[in-house]
Amino acid sequence: MKFKLLVVDDEKNIREGLAASLRMDGHEVETAALGEEGWKRFQKGDIDLVITDLRMPGMSGEEFLKHISAETPGIPVIVLTGHGTVENAVAAMRNGAYDFLTKPVNLDRLSLLVKRALQNRELILRQHRLEEELEKKKHFETMIGSSVSMRRVFDTISRAAPAKASVLITGESGVGKELVANAIHALSPRKDKPLIKVHCAALAASLLESELFGHEKGAFTGAAGRKRGRFELANEGTLFLDEIGEIDQNIQIKLLRVLQEKRFERVGGEETIEADVRIVAATNRDLKAEIEKGNFREDLYFRLNVVNIHVPPLRERKDDLPLLITAFLREFSGENGKPVEGFSEKARAGLYAYDWPGNIRELRNCVESAVVMAKDPVITEEDLPPTLRNQSDAGWIRIPVGTTLEESEKIIIRDTLSFHKGNKSKTAEVLAIGRKTLHRKLAEWGVGGEEVPPSGG
Repeated sequence: MKFKLLVVDDEKNIREGLAASLRMDGHEVETAALGEEGWKRFQKGDIDLVITDLRMPGMSGEEFLKHISAETPGIPVIVLTGHGTVENAVAAMRNGAYDFLTKPVNLDRLSLLVKRALQNRELILRQHRLEEELEKKKHFETMIGSSVSMRRVFDTISRAAPAKASVLITGESGVGKELVANAIHALSPRKDKPLIKVHCAALAASLLESELFGHEKGAFTGAAGRKRGRFELANEGTLFLDEIGEIDQNIQIKLLRVLQEKRFERVGGEETIEADVRIVAATNRDLKAEIEKGNFREDLYFRLNVVNIHVPPLRERKDDLPLLITAFLREFSGENGKPVEGFSEKARAGLYAYDWPGNIRELRNCVESAVVMAKDPVITEEDLPPTLRNQSDAGWIRIPVGTTLEESEKIIIRDTLSFHKGNKSKTAEVLAIGRKTLHRKLAEWGVGGEEVPPSGG
Protein backbone atom coordinates (compact mmCIF):
# COMPACT_ATOMS: atom_id res chain seq x y z
CA MET A 1 0.00 0.00 0.00
CA LYS A 2 1.49 3.36 -1.03
CA PHE A 3 1.14 6.27 1.39
CA LYS A 4 1.31 10.03 0.90
CA LEU A 5 3.32 12.13 3.38
CA LEU A 6 3.29 15.88 4.06
CA VAL A 7 6.43 17.66 5.34
CA VAL A 8 5.92 21.17 6.80
CA ASP A 9 8.95 23.28 7.78
CA ASP A 10 9.84 26.91 7.16
CA GLU A 11 13.53 26.04 6.61
CA LYS A 12 13.93 25.11 2.96
CA ASN A 13 17.04 22.94 3.33
CA ILE A 14 15.48 20.85 6.10
CA ARG A 15 12.16 20.59 4.28
CA GLU A 16 13.66 19.46 0.99
CA GLY A 17 16.25 17.20 2.64
CA LEU A 18 13.57 15.32 4.61
CA ALA A 19 11.40 14.99 1.50
CA ALA A 20 14.29 13.60 -0.55
CA SER A 21 15.16 11.04 2.13
CA LEU A 22 11.54 9.89 2.47
CA ARG A 23 11.17 9.59 -1.29
CA MET A 24 14.21 7.30 -1.33
CA ASP A 25 12.27 5.07 1.10
CA GLY A 26 9.57 4.78 -1.56
CA HIS A 27 7.04 7.27 -0.15
CA GLU A 28 5.13 9.92 -2.06
CA VAL A 29 5.92 13.25 -0.40
CA GLU A 30 4.50 16.77 -0.60
CA THR A 31 5.90 19.82 1.16
CA ALA A 32 4.73 23.12 2.61
CA ALA A 33 6.76 26.04 3.97
CA LEU A 34 4.24 27.37 6.52
CA GLY A 35 1.59 25.99 8.83
CA GLU A 36 -1.24 27.72 6.96
CA GLU A 37 -0.05 26.28 3.66
CA GLY A 38 0.27 22.83 5.21
CA TRP A 39 -3.23 23.01 6.68
CA LYS A 40 -4.75 23.98 3.30
CA ARG A 41 -3.01 21.03 1.66
CA PHE A 42 -4.06 18.66 4.43
CA GLN A 43 -7.71 19.66 4.04
CA LYS A 44 -7.70 18.44 0.43
CA GLY A 45 -7.44 14.89 1.81
CA ASP A 46 -5.37 11.76 0.98
CA ILE A 47 -2.52 12.59 3.42
CA ASP A 48 -1.52 9.59 5.56
CA LEU A 49 1.23 11.05 7.76
CA VAL A 50 2.44 14.56 8.63
CA ILE A 51 5.91 15.70 9.69
CA THR A 52 5.88 19.26 11.01
CA ASP A 53 8.24 21.69 12.72
CA LEU A 54 6.91 23.14 15.99
CA ARG A 55 8.38 26.65 15.64
CA MET A 56 7.12 28.37 12.47
CA PRO A 57 5.95 31.94 11.70
CA GLY A 58 2.18 32.30 11.48
CA MET A 59 0.39 29.08 12.36
CA SER A 60 2.70 27.17 14.70
CA GLY A 61 3.24 23.43 14.66
CA GLU A 62 1.18 23.15 17.87
CA GLU A 63 -1.80 24.87 16.20
CA PHE A 64 -1.38 22.78 13.07
CA LEU A 65 -1.38 19.61 15.20
CA LYS A 66 -4.56 20.68 17.04
CA HIS A 67 -6.35 21.27 13.73
CA ILE A 68 -5.35 17.82 12.47
CA SER A 69 -6.32 16.09 15.73
CA ALA A 70 -9.74 17.74 15.66
CA GLU A 71 -10.36 17.08 11.95
CA THR A 72 -8.85 13.59 11.48
CA PRO A 73 -7.72 12.02 14.78
CA GLY A 74 -6.27 8.88 13.15
CA ILE A 75 -3.56 10.65 11.11
CA PRO A 76 -0.08 10.20 12.68
CA VAL A 77 1.89 13.42 13.19
CA ILE A 78 5.66 13.48 13.90
CA VAL A 79 6.85 16.83 15.28
CA LEU A 80 10.35 18.29 14.88
CA THR A 81 11.88 20.47 17.57
CA GLY A 82 15.14 22.08 18.63
CA HIS A 83 17.00 20.89 21.73
CA GLY A 84 15.74 23.83 23.76
CA THR A 85 12.04 23.09 23.17
CA VAL A 86 11.77 19.41 24.07
CA GLU A 87 9.16 20.31 26.70
CA ASN A 88 6.99 21.68 23.87
CA ALA A 89 7.41 18.42 21.97
CA VAL A 90 6.28 16.43 25.01
CA ALA A 91 3.24 18.70 25.28
CA ALA A 92 2.56 18.01 21.58
CA MET A 93 2.61 14.28 22.34
CA ARG A 94 -0.12 14.88 24.92
CA ASN A 95 -2.09 16.75 22.24
CA GLY A 96 -2.05 13.79 19.88
CA ALA A 97 1.36 13.70 18.16
CA TYR A 98 2.64 10.23 17.29
CA ASP A 99 6.26 11.01 18.29
CA PHE A 100 8.89 13.73 18.09
CA LEU A 101 12.48 14.15 16.82
CA THR A 102 15.04 16.78 17.74
CA LYS A 103 17.01 18.69 15.14
CA PRO A 104 19.31 17.96 13.44
CA VAL A 105 17.14 15.04 12.40
CA ASN A 106 18.61 11.54 12.40
CA LEU A 107 17.32 10.27 9.03
CA ASP A 108 17.61 6.59 10.01
CA ARG A 109 15.58 7.29 13.14
CA LEU A 110 13.03 9.22 11.08
CA SER A 111 12.76 6.37 8.55
CA LEU A 112 12.07 3.87 11.35
CA LEU A 113 9.49 6.14 13.01
CA VAL A 114 7.66 6.71 9.71
CA LYS A 115 7.66 2.97 8.98
CA ARG A 116 6.12 2.15 12.37
CA ALA A 117 3.56 4.96 12.15
CA LEU A 118 2.44 3.87 8.68
CA GLN A 119 2.15 0.25 9.79
CA ASN A 120 -0.24 1.41 12.51
CA ARG A 121 -2.04 3.57 9.97
CA GLU A 122 -2.48 0.58 7.65
CA LEU A 123 -3.89 -1.55 10.49
CA ILE A 124 -6.39 1.20 11.33
CA LEU A 125 -7.45 1.54 7.67
CA ARG A 126 -7.89 -2.22 7.36
CA GLN A 127 -9.97 -2.26 10.53
CA HIS A 128 -12.19 0.53 9.17
CA ARG A 129 -12.65 -1.33 5.88
CA LEU A 130 -13.54 -4.51 7.76
CA GLU A 131 -16.08 -2.62 9.89
CA GLU A 132 -17.60 -1.09 6.74
CA GLU A 133 -17.87 -4.53 5.12
CA LEU A 134 -19.47 -5.97 8.26
CA GLU A 135 -21.91 -3.03 8.33
CA LYS A 136 -22.84 -3.71 4.71
CA LYS A 137 -23.21 -7.43 5.36
CA LYS A 138 -25.48 -6.71 8.32
CA HIS A 139 -27.87 -4.77 6.10
CA PHE A 140 -27.82 -7.49 3.42
CA GLU A 141 -28.57 -10.31 5.89
CA THR A 142 -32.30 -10.17 5.19
CA MET A 143 -31.57 -10.37 1.46
CA ILE A 144 -30.48 -13.97 1.02
CA GLY A 145 -28.73 -15.09 -2.13
CA SER A 146 -25.40 -15.96 -3.69
CA SER A 147 -26.48 -16.35 -7.33
CA VAL A 148 -24.88 -14.20 -10.02
CA SER A 149 -28.04 -12.11 -10.41
CA MET A 150 -28.30 -11.39 -6.68
CA ARG A 151 -24.60 -10.53 -6.38
CA ARG A 152 -25.27 -7.98 -9.14
CA VAL A 153 -28.15 -6.54 -7.07
CA PHE A 154 -25.93 -6.30 -3.96
CA ASP A 155 -23.21 -4.56 -5.95
CA THR A 156 -25.64 -2.00 -7.40
CA ILE A 157 -27.06 -1.27 -3.95
CA SER A 158 -23.56 -0.72 -2.54
CA ARG A 159 -22.67 1.74 -5.31
CA ALA A 160 -26.01 3.58 -5.35
CA ALA A 161 -26.55 3.92 -1.60
CA PRO A 162 -24.03 6.72 -0.89
CA ALA A 163 -25.43 8.94 -3.66
CA LYS A 164 -28.41 11.33 -3.64
CA ALA A 165 -29.87 10.04 -6.91
CA SER A 166 -33.38 8.62 -7.11
CA VAL A 167 -33.61 4.83 -7.38
CA LEU A 168 -36.29 2.79 -9.15
CA ILE A 169 -36.58 -0.82 -7.98
CA THR A 170 -38.37 -3.11 -10.44
CA GLY A 171 -39.47 -6.70 -10.17
CA GLU A 172 -42.47 -8.96 -9.67
CA SER A 173 -44.54 -8.97 -6.50
CA GLY A 174 -42.89 -10.86 -3.68
CA VAL A 175 -39.26 -10.61 -4.85
CA GLY A 176 -38.18 -8.37 -1.95
CA LYS A 177 -38.18 -4.83 -3.36
CA GLU A 178 -38.82 -3.33 0.07
CA LEU A 179 -35.73 -5.10 1.43
CA VAL A 180 -33.70 -3.39 -1.30
CA ALA A 181 -35.09 -0.01 -0.24
CA ASN A 182 -34.22 -0.76 3.40
CA ALA A 183 -30.63 -1.61 2.43
CA ILE A 184 -30.20 1.53 0.30
CA HIS A 185 -31.28 3.74 3.19
CA ALA A 186 -29.24 1.84 5.80
CA LEU A 187 -26.05 2.12 3.73
CA SER A 188 -26.55 5.79 2.84
CA PRO A 189 -25.36 8.97 4.62
CA ARG A 190 -29.05 9.46 5.56
CA LYS A 191 -29.17 6.26 7.66
CA ASP A 192 -29.68 8.20 10.91
CA LYS A 193 -32.59 10.15 9.42
CA PRO A 194 -36.14 8.82 8.80
CA LEU A 195 -37.04 6.14 6.26
CA ILE A 196 -40.70 6.81 5.49
CA LYS A 197 -42.72 4.30 3.46
CA VAL A 198 -45.89 4.83 1.43
CA HIS A 199 -47.81 2.02 -0.28
CA CYS A 200 -49.26 3.99 -3.19
CA ALA A 201 -51.70 1.26 -4.30
CA ALA A 202 -53.37 1.10 -0.89
CA LEU A 203 -54.79 4.65 -0.99
CA ALA A 204 -57.31 6.47 -3.17
CA ALA A 205 -55.92 9.43 -5.14
CA SER A 206 -57.38 12.07 -2.79
CA LEU A 207 -56.05 10.31 0.29
CA LEU A 208 -52.65 9.69 -1.31
CA GLU A 209 -52.20 13.41 -2.05
CA SER A 210 -52.88 14.27 1.58
CA GLU A 211 -50.66 11.40 2.74
CA LEU A 212 -47.72 12.60 0.65
CA PHE A 213 -47.99 16.37 1.01
CA GLY A 214 -50.11 16.85 4.14
CA HIS A 215 -53.12 19.17 4.46
CA GLU A 216 -54.34 22.25 6.29
CA LYS A 217 -57.35 22.41 8.57
CA GLY A 218 -60.56 22.59 6.53
CA ALA A 219 -58.84 21.59 3.26
CA PHE A 220 -61.57 18.99 2.72
CA THR A 221 -64.42 17.36 4.61
CA GLY A 222 -62.97 15.65 7.66
CA ALA A 223 -59.74 17.69 7.75
CA ALA A 224 -60.11 18.70 11.39
CA GLY A 225 -56.57 19.98 11.76
CA ARG A 226 -53.22 20.42 10.05
CA LYS A 227 -51.46 17.20 9.05
CA ARG A 228 -47.81 16.87 8.05
CA GLY A 229 -47.27 14.78 4.93
CA ARG A 230 -44.75 12.04 4.32
CA PHE A 231 -42.43 14.41 2.46
CA GLU A 232 -42.18 16.60 5.57
CA LEU A 233 -41.68 13.60 7.83
CA ALA A 234 -38.93 12.25 5.56
CA ASN A 235 -36.99 15.54 5.42
CA GLU A 236 -33.22 14.84 5.25
CA GLY A 237 -34.06 11.14 5.02
CA THR A 238 -35.49 8.71 2.47
CA LEU A 239 -39.03 8.33 1.12
CA PHE A 240 -39.93 4.89 -0.23
CA LEU A 241 -42.84 4.97 -2.68
CA ASP A 242 -43.99 1.38 -3.16
CA GLU A 243 -46.07 0.50 -6.25
CA ILE A 244 -45.36 3.89 -7.84
CA GLY A 245 -47.01 2.70 -11.07
CA GLU A 246 -50.44 2.89 -9.42
CA ILE A 247 -50.60 6.66 -8.84
CA ASP A 248 -52.86 8.78 -11.05
CA GLN A 249 -51.81 11.60 -13.39
CA ASN A 250 -52.60 14.47 -11.00
CA ILE A 251 -50.39 13.05 -8.26
CA GLN A 252 -47.70 12.31 -10.86
CA ILE A 253 -47.58 16.01 -11.81
CA LYS A 254 -47.22 17.12 -8.18
CA LEU A 255 -44.62 14.45 -7.50
CA LEU A 256 -42.62 15.56 -10.54
CA ARG A 257 -42.63 19.16 -9.25
CA VAL A 258 -41.28 18.07 -5.86
CA LEU A 259 -38.50 16.08 -7.52
CA GLN A 260 -37.57 19.07 -9.70
CA GLU A 261 -37.94 21.94 -7.24
CA LYS A 262 -37.56 20.24 -3.83
CA ARG A 263 -40.62 22.12 -2.55
CA PHE A 264 -44.40 21.73 -2.28
CA GLU A 265 -47.54 23.05 -0.56
CA ARG A 266 -49.88 21.14 1.72
CA VAL A 267 -53.37 20.41 0.37
CA GLY A 268 -55.42 23.56 0.99
CA GLY A 269 -52.33 25.52 2.02
CA GLU A 270 -50.32 28.41 0.59
CA GLU A 271 -47.07 28.03 2.51
CA THR A 272 -44.24 26.60 0.39
CA ILE A 273 -42.33 23.90 2.22
CA GLU A 274 -38.84 22.83 1.23
CA ALA A 275 -37.90 19.16 1.51
CA ASP A 276 -34.52 17.48 1.21
CA VAL A 277 -35.72 13.95 0.51
CA ARG A 278 -34.18 11.08 -1.40
CA ILE A 279 -36.75 9.13 -3.40
CA VAL A 280 -36.64 5.36 -3.72
CA ALA A 281 -39.57 3.99 -5.70
CA ALA A 282 -40.65 0.46 -6.57
CA THR A 283 -43.05 -1.11 -9.06
CA ASN A 284 -44.06 -4.48 -10.45
CA ARG A 285 -45.42 -2.81 -13.59
CA ASP A 286 -43.61 -2.23 -16.87
CA LEU A 287 -43.50 1.56 -16.68
CA LYS A 288 -42.32 1.92 -20.28
CA ALA A 289 -45.44 0.10 -21.40
CA GLU A 290 -47.52 2.30 -19.09
CA ILE A 291 -45.96 5.38 -20.72
CA GLU A 292 -46.98 4.14 -24.18
CA LYS A 293 -50.53 3.61 -22.91
CA GLY A 294 -50.59 7.16 -21.52
CA ASN A 295 -50.88 5.99 -17.91
CA PHE A 296 -47.50 7.19 -16.68
CA ARG A 297 -45.59 10.39 -17.38
CA GLU A 298 -42.31 9.90 -19.24
CA ASP A 299 -40.65 12.91 -17.54
CA LEU A 300 -41.49 11.48 -14.11
CA TYR A 301 -40.15 8.08 -15.16
CA PHE A 302 -36.77 9.57 -16.06
CA ARG A 303 -36.68 11.51 -12.78
CA LEU A 304 -37.30 8.32 -10.80
CA ASN A 305 -35.18 5.95 -12.89
CA VAL A 306 -31.77 7.57 -12.37
CA VAL A 307 -30.52 4.27 -10.92
CA ASN A 308 -32.42 1.10 -11.75
CA ILE A 309 -32.23 -2.03 -9.64
CA HIS A 310 -34.06 -5.04 -11.05
CA VAL A 311 -34.73 -7.82 -8.55
CA PRO A 312 -34.99 -11.14 -10.44
CA PRO A 313 -37.91 -13.54 -9.83
CA LEU A 314 -37.17 -16.67 -7.84
CA ARG A 315 -37.60 -18.94 -10.87
CA GLU A 316 -34.56 -17.22 -12.42
CA ARG A 317 -32.38 -17.65 -9.34
CA LYS A 318 -33.12 -21.18 -8.21
CA ASP A 319 -29.47 -21.52 -7.17
CA ASP A 320 -30.52 -19.51 -4.11
CA LEU A 321 -33.25 -21.97 -3.07
CA PRO A 322 -31.06 -24.02 -0.68
CA LEU A 323 -29.97 -20.87 1.20
CA LEU A 324 -33.50 -19.47 1.36
CA ILE A 325 -35.08 -22.75 2.42
CA THR A 326 -32.48 -23.27 5.16
CA ALA A 327 -32.93 -19.72 6.49
CA PHE A 328 -36.74 -19.93 6.57
CA LEU A 329 -36.64 -23.42 8.08
CA ARG A 330 -34.41 -22.18 10.91
CA GLU A 331 -36.64 -19.14 11.48
CA PHE A 332 -39.97 -20.96 11.64
CA SER A 333 -38.66 -23.98 13.54
CA GLY A 334 -37.54 -21.56 16.25
CA GLU A 335 -40.77 -19.56 16.18
CA ASN A 336 -42.93 -22.67 16.51
CA GLY A 337 -40.70 -24.54 18.93
CA LYS A 338 -40.49 -27.56 16.61
CA PRO A 339 -37.19 -29.43 16.04
CA VAL A 340 -37.64 -29.66 12.27
CA GLU A 341 -34.36 -30.72 10.66
CA GLY A 342 -35.12 -30.53 6.95
CA PHE A 343 -37.07 -31.89 3.98
CA SER A 344 -37.33 -35.40 2.60
CA GLU A 345 -35.84 -36.01 -0.84
CA LYS A 346 -39.26 -35.97 -2.53
CA ALA A 347 -40.40 -32.86 -0.69
CA ARG A 348 -37.18 -31.04 -1.57
CA ALA A 349 -37.55 -32.11 -5.20
CA GLY A 350 -41.01 -30.56 -5.19
CA LEU A 351 -39.63 -27.26 -3.87
CA TYR A 352 -36.92 -27.19 -6.56
CA ALA A 353 -39.25 -28.13 -9.43
CA TYR A 354 -41.87 -25.47 -8.63
CA ASP A 355 -41.61 -22.09 -10.42
CA TRP A 356 -42.72 -19.94 -7.46
CA PRO A 357 -45.02 -17.39 -9.13
CA GLY A 358 -45.36 -15.67 -5.74
CA ASN A 359 -41.55 -15.52 -5.41
CA ILE A 360 -39.86 -15.17 -2.00
CA ARG A 361 -43.12 -14.35 -0.27
CA GLU A 362 -44.70 -17.60 -1.49
CA LEU A 363 -41.62 -19.67 -0.57
CA ARG A 364 -41.57 -18.17 2.91
CA ASN A 365 -45.26 -18.95 3.44
CA CYS A 366 -44.74 -22.46 2.08
CA VAL A 367 -41.90 -23.26 4.49
CA GLU A 368 -43.83 -21.81 7.43
CA SER A 369 -46.88 -23.92 6.53
CA ALA A 370 -44.74 -27.05 6.13
CA VAL A 371 -43.12 -26.53 9.54
CA VAL A 372 -46.53 -26.08 11.18
CA MET A 373 -47.97 -29.18 9.47
CA ALA A 374 -44.92 -31.45 9.96
CA LYS A 375 -45.48 -34.41 12.28
CA ASP A 376 -41.84 -35.50 12.29
CA PRO A 377 -38.42 -33.81 12.28
CA VAL A 378 -38.24 -34.32 8.50
CA ILE A 379 -40.86 -32.55 6.34
CA THR A 380 -42.46 -34.93 3.83
CA GLU A 381 -44.30 -34.33 0.58
CA GLU A 382 -47.63 -34.64 2.44
CA ASP A 383 -46.68 -31.68 4.68
CA LEU A 384 -46.35 -29.31 1.70
CA PRO A 385 -49.20 -27.07 0.49
CA PRO A 386 -51.42 -28.76 -2.18
CA THR A 387 -49.88 -26.75 -5.06
CA LEU A 388 -46.50 -28.37 -4.42
CA ARG A 389 -47.44 -31.96 -3.69
CA ASN A 390 -47.50 -32.98 -7.35
CA GLN A 391 -44.19 -31.27 -8.12
CA SER A 392 -41.89 -33.85 -6.56
CA ASP A 393 -41.57 -35.97 -9.71
CA ALA A 394 -41.21 -33.01 -12.05
CA GLY A 395 -37.76 -32.42 -13.43
CA TRP A 396 -36.51 -35.91 -12.58
CA ILE A 397 -35.54 -38.72 -14.94
CA ARG A 398 -35.71 -42.26 -13.60
CA ILE A 399 -33.71 -44.98 -15.32
CA PRO A 400 -34.06 -48.54 -14.00
CA VAL A 401 -30.90 -50.44 -13.12
CA GLY A 402 -29.88 -52.68 -16.06
CA THR A 403 -30.96 -50.23 -18.77
CA THR A 404 -28.48 -50.16 -21.68
CA LEU A 405 -26.53 -46.99 -22.49
CA GLU A 406 -28.35 -46.65 -25.80
CA GLU A 407 -31.76 -46.95 -24.15
CA SER A 408 -30.70 -44.63 -21.31
CA GLU A 409 -29.76 -41.97 -23.87
CA LYS A 410 -33.17 -42.31 -25.48
CA ILE A 411 -34.94 -41.95 -22.10
CA ILE A 412 -32.88 -38.87 -21.17
CA ILE A 413 -33.55 -37.09 -24.47
CA ARG A 414 -37.28 -38.00 -24.60
CA ASP A 415 -37.92 -36.97 -20.98
CA THR A 416 -35.95 -33.73 -21.28
CA LEU A 417 -37.81 -32.85 -24.49
CA SER A 418 -41.11 -33.63 -22.80
CA PHE A 419 -40.20 -31.52 -19.76
CA HIS A 420 -39.50 -28.56 -22.04
CA LYS A 421 -42.77 -29.11 -23.93
CA GLY A 422 -41.10 -30.08 -27.20
CA ASN A 423 -38.72 -27.11 -27.32
CA LYS A 424 -35.76 -28.62 -29.20
CA SER A 425 -33.48 -25.58 -28.79
CA LYS A 426 -33.90 -25.63 -25.01
CA THR A 427 -33.45 -29.41 -24.89
CA ALA A 428 -30.22 -29.23 -26.90
CA GLU A 429 -28.96 -26.42 -24.65
CA VAL A 430 -29.75 -28.29 -21.42
CA LEU A 431 -28.18 -31.54 -22.66
CA ALA A 432 -25.17 -29.68 -24.13
CA ILE A 433 -25.53 -31.26 -27.56
CA GLY A 434 -25.87 -29.70 -31.01
CA ARG A 435 -29.32 -29.17 -32.51
CA LYS A 436 -28.35 -31.21 -35.57
CA THR A 437 -27.40 -34.12 -33.32
CA LEU A 438 -30.72 -33.86 -31.49
CA HIS A 439 -32.73 -33.74 -34.73
CA ARG A 440 -30.86 -36.73 -36.10
CA LYS A 441 -31.51 -38.85 -33.02
CA LEU A 442 -35.18 -37.87 -32.87
CA ALA A 443 -35.56 -38.76 -36.55
CA GLU A 444 -33.96 -42.16 -35.89
CA TRP A 445 -36.48 -42.81 -33.13
CA GLY A 446 -39.41 -41.38 -35.10
CA VAL A 447 -40.06 -38.60 -32.54
CA GLY A 448 -41.47 -35.28 -33.78
CA GLY A 449 -40.77 -33.30 -30.64
CA GLU A 450 -44.08 -31.53 -30.04
CA GLU A 451 -45.53 -32.26 -26.59
CA VAL A 452 -43.50 -35.48 -26.40
CA PRO A 453 -44.80 -37.87 -23.75
CA PRO A 454 -42.24 -38.90 -21.13
CA SER A 455 -40.70 -42.34 -21.42
CA GLY A 456 -42.82 -43.69 -18.60
CA GLY A 457 -46.08 -42.34 -20.13
